[in-house]
Amino acid sequence: MKFEKLMCIAAIALLVVLAVPVSLAAQDNPHSKDAKFITFNAPGAGTGAGQGTISNSINPAGAITGYYLDASDVYHGFLRAADGTFTTFDVLDAGTSFYEGTGPLSINPAGAITGWYFDTSNVIRGFLRTPDGAITTFSAPRAGTGASQGGGGLDINPAGAIAGNYVEASNAFRSYLFQPDGTFATFEAPGAGTGFYQGTQVAIIDGLNPAGAITGGYVDASNVYHGYIRSAHGTFTIFQAPGAGTGALQGTFSYGINAAGAITGLYVDASNIYHGFLRAPDGTFTTFDAPGAGTGSGQGTISNGTNLEDAIAGYYIDANNVNHGFLRTPDGTFTTFDALDAGTGAFQGTTSSSINSEGAITGYYIDASDVYHGFLRNP
Repeated sequence: MKFEKLMCIAAIALLVVLAVPVSLAAQDNPHSKDAKFITFNAPGAGTGAGQGTISNSINPAGAITGYYLDASDVYHGFLRAADGTFTTFDVLDAGTSFYEGTGPLSINPAGAITGWYFDTSNVIRGFLRTPDGAITTFSAPRAGTGASQGGGGLDINPAGAIAGNYVEASNAFRSYLFQPDGTFATFEAPGAGTGFYQGTQVAIIDGLNPAGAITGGYVDASNVYHGYIRSAHGTFTIFQAPGAGTGALQGTFSYGINAAGAITGLYVDASNIYHGFLRAPDGTFTTFDAPGAGTGSGQGTISNGTNLEDAIAGYYIDANNVNHGFLRTPDGTFTTFDALDAGTGAFQGTTSSSINSEGAITGYYIDASDVYHGFLRNP
């Protein structure tokens, strides 16, 4: 994903939001018997390969945030209300050139949104958009100021605290917690490497829970991933999922934490196959594979988020490298699904990004022309 290079934070200034409310008719997908599957495109989204709409996060009320790439390959943010109405927005000093722009990632119950933007110097900076549409930008201490350095907001909880990453001048990753009173706490997991793109990363979208606990992963000096949970008091617990590989780019990465402290994510085994896991608050692991998941290198199961009931949303990559969405219920039952016009070629298909407390799932799919589209799967 293009946004994977955007894991950081920078700059503080009050900005004006460009808001364009637009209504968009939903498209019903009748292929699922137990859910209403709605696909959508943000107004202004491009229709070329690699362009379109990417839906990232859904709150309990059903409001969705994400971003779209226009016909000039510039990023813009959107908020899709529960009634399907769109508001698009840009940070005022976001760049307007190729792969610059604004990228929302996470929305809280009140409708506050955090994310990243690229400025005109290709430095990554963070923003907070409040429910009234006002935007404030911010900068983590020690964030680098070179091209593709800096960082953005990745998670926002009900209290308005923001967790994120930044790339420092040495190109190592560091993480932070930004409180509503404007204070920053930067942190590094014990054992995190300090080399090029090593270090500590916060999970995207669902990595910060209401109690202030943070989860994610860190890369050690041998380029192995390890999962962690950082309590609201700053105490770290490090863990590896059973079966995780110990080679470079193998190991464990957490992708979401719920209000009770249960964590979901993935691990990469010694054969470079992905597997999902759920780590209970007491540290007990359940590992799983979605039916149909491929067993080749770079294939398998990716678990992206969990709600308070331990329902998990994610996707799997099959033997043909096609993505398919899934819902795993607390009893371990899987429901797999695809958007009706999702592509069936390599690296196309359906990807689930986020699940809310009601069991609604949002994400995106890539069609046969490699264009991105958002979706909402209602329970």
